[in-house]
Amino acid sequence: MNKTIATPILSTRGLTKTYDDINVVDKLDLDIREGICFGLLGPNGAGKTTTIEMLEGILPPNAGEILYRGKPVDKHFFQHVGIQFQHTALPDFLKVNDVLNLFSRFYDSPMNRDELIAWCNLEDILDRDHRKLSGGQKQRLLLALALMNDPDLLFLDEPTTGLDPQARRNFWELVRSVRSRGKTVLLTTHYMDEAEQLCDEIAVLDKGKVLTQGAPRTLLNQHFNGALIRLPVANFAGATIPPEFKNAEQQGDFMQLQATQVDATLSTLIASGVSLNGLQVESATLDDLFLKLTGHELRGE
Repeated sequence: MNKTIATPILSTRGLTKTYDDINVVDKLDLDIREGICFGLLGPNGAGKTTTIEMLEGILPPNAGEILYRGKPVDKHFFQHVGIQFQHTALPDFLKVNDVLNLFSRFYDSPMNRDELIAWCNLEDILDRDHRKLSGGQKQRLLLALALMNDPDLLFLDEPTTGLDPQARRNFWELVRSVRSRGKTVLLTTHYMDEAEQLCDEIAVLDKGKVLTQGAPRTLLNQHFNGALIRLPVANFAGATIPPEFKNAEQQGDFMQLQATQVDATLSTLIASGVSLNGLQVESATLDDLFLKLTGHELRGE
């Protein structure tokens, strides 16, 4: 018996954006399943921002199409979408409560106000001028505005940039809550720990193309076998390097080896005269995957 394959909530087919005869986004194909948190990752110049802006309806593509539930997007698409931009200018002198009231009037059927306030933890700041909010409080308010129309699809464009670690983790809990209600979240971020914590699937973009797409753990298992051993480059000076380590990668002041059997690898290094001072043994992370696929580090973008 054949299983029914659900239609993705959002897809692109051959999506292309050209500037000065350069394809910033190059025939991009994406499928985003409903009810998941999907991460779009890419270094500067990868086409990530341009892709998001086309999906959000801000930029028109030069070629290709965007499909919502299998059909080309139209004006009704935006009734089902919420967007939290990186930067949003709000009217001056308004309190949080006033901002919520103002934005609720933009929609025929806004979300229940009290439920929205409780959901985004705004109860204690309703009487605060929005200009005097902390970074985390401001992001919670902007999330509430993005959820005002009770969207099925939510765009979050680097929502935790500049937040302190506690505020970031508080925002992660809100994102998990959004996803738990069956909504689909499309997240862009340059924090790899954030992508690992929140995303059910990721797509890694570089030069306008998708290099890989899938669940983070699945992708890590595909590209890395065992553990990663890192040792200072200086430890290898004067040592006889075993043939199996000739292809070790140098990353800054460290050499990185991929080992399926850590104990055996360390024994071989010791026998070869390699000091283990400064040894690091770690499982591969999305940082490692990103660096392997693109040659760039995403942190600090």
